[in-house]
Amino acid sequence: MASFSAVKFLLYFFIIWLINFLPLCQGKENNEYKYPFIKKASSFSSPPSISTTNTNDGYDYIIVGGGTAGCPLAATLSKNFNVLLLERGGVPFTNPNVSFLDNFHIALADTSPTSASQFFMSTDGVYNARARVLGGGSSINAGFYTRASSRFIQKMGWDAKLVNKSYPWVEKQIVHRPTFSHWQRALRDGLLDAGVSPFNGFTYEHKYGTKLGGTIFDRFGRRHTAAELLASGNPNKLTVLIYATVQKIVFDTTGKRPKAMGVIFKDENGKQHKAILGNDKQSEVIVSSGAIGTPQMLLLSGIGSKAELEKLKIPVVLDNRFVGKGMADNPMNTIFVPLKKPVKQSLIETVGITNRGVYIEASSGFGQSSDSIHCHHGMLSAEIGQLSTIPPKQRSEEAIKAFMKNKKDIPIEAFKGGFILTKVANPWSTGDLRLINTNVEDNPAVTFNYFSHPADLQRCVEGIQLVTKVVQSQHFTNLTMCVRETTEQLLNSTVKANVNLIPKHVNDTKSLEQFCKDTVITIWHYHGGCHVGKVVDSDHKVLGVNRLRVIDGSTFTESPGTNPQATVMMMGRYMGLKILRDRLGKFAGV
Repeated sequence: MASFSAVKFLLYFFIIWLINFLPLCQGKENNEYKYPFIKKASSFSSPPSISTTNTNDGYDYIIVGGGTAGCPLAATLSKNFNVLLLERGGVPFTNPNVSFLDNFHIALADTSPTSASQFFMSTDGVYNARARVLGGGSSINAGFYTRASSRFIQKMGWDAKLVNKSYPWVEKQIVHRPTFSHWQRALRDGLLDAGVSPFNGFTYEHKYGTKLGGTIFDRFGRRHTAAELLASGNPNKLTVLIYATVQKIVFDTTGKRPKAMGVIFKDENGKQHKAILGNDKQSEVIVSSGAIGTPQMLLLSGIGSKAELEKLKIPVVLDNRFVGKGMADNPMNTIFVPLKKPVKQSLIETVGITNRGVYIEASSGFGQSSDSIHCHHGMLSAEIGQLSTIPPKQRSEEAIKAFMKNKKDIPIEAFKGGFILTKVANPWSTGDLRLINTNVEDNPAVTFNYFSHPADLQRCVEGIQLVTKVVQSQHFTNLTMCVRETTEQLLNSTVKANVNLIPKHVNDTKSLEQFCKDTVITIWHYHGGCHVGKVVDSDHKVLGVNRLRVIDGSTFTESPGTNPQATVMMMGRYMGLKILRDRLGKFAGV
């Protein structure tokens, strides 16, 4: 009888496993059912020509970039209009490096041409990544979900009622409550002891103090990306092409103002295609390619500084010197906290929000597979800390290759522990983006000028001081089973961590300012390049051009909330609803 009960239990467990995991393994059939409108770019049939007279069969909207904003935007607009969404990468659904929390590091470490993550290095010398997959940043990030502050919403000039209608639309589909690991509990209690109060509990809202936020990883550790929001679209009016790399936007320049007519893109086989807009003057090309891809696309299409465009022999459509300017990235620094025993892997769940513009977050543990442990994500991922204390501009290709080689010999035991992260909110330091050639597949040159403004450096110092208080609290010493260390010992533990085999500075733990400069990394919250009032208007229409908008984080002058993905997804939904209401009025039905 007991054995029969055991069999029933195993059978029940197996069925549950099938329900939760088989769709991923059998993703082709499942995805064709849920997303019949997603097709490879090579399936596209181009019209005979792009002209000003024969576009009756064109699209109402062509969206360049199927990312965090582009997916909810496309789903929303397809309620009433024919929408073509073009994404240069593949789908996230059947990619285990994207789909599972345990493999978070691997997607970022994969620098192959087909990776969901495209590696780039800023001219500052900081290694970074941009998404190359349907779902955009939501497919490769740490998953934390938290809304923007009310101040940010007011600054953007957005309708608060429509914003508060758009956030829940996202949350009901893909956002979950985290499991709240012991590491995250210790961070919560340590922050409260350090004065980052009150405790605001579990909330999506941006509130001063300490809180537990949402996540796009479910309780099985499976990621739910912005790509899943496409399931809310109208399958009869929505076409999504993957592996469709847009080369440039095409304009009619015969009138008083340039007018977007469509785009030229290449498919996965390298064949070139043309997609065109319909005749309606309200039809638009909408660029949602992110803070790197969008200014790059405008420049390649002839919108930017005339002098810079002419250097690359790009025909000038509109002279606007502000395209690519005001680029900012929130600098992040970390403290490594060693443990005497393995700790459960967790990404961002808890955050401390100070009124000084410093945010504190944490991650712990690592995927224990040999692939995860020995891949070279150390300098690429906040999860391992990217703890090079070589000054950023000295982080050469030789240094990263040496790191990769040495890291293969690190024992798994060295990966016990985690990191406390400090992020500078709303940095005053800014830089720019410029083209180095006319190949859209190559990264442009991006400069962020980390800590060039003294206020940013001072806030980093305050953040490190706060982190050391947290780590020195009884909550962490109880968890780590290690003695309470001094600030210098903590910093030395960080720069000498076994996961970092790069030569060290002798004074990097003596000066917190030097420590901040030498260990600066990214948290992938870069933004800017197409600011409102300089490149686009308040409705995100590109200034001086008809039928062209920009809807993504390139329009931001600051990163919203502690982590931007919630607001970028909300923005896609919000702007889609706004466009429908502006175009159809009460007939929009939204």
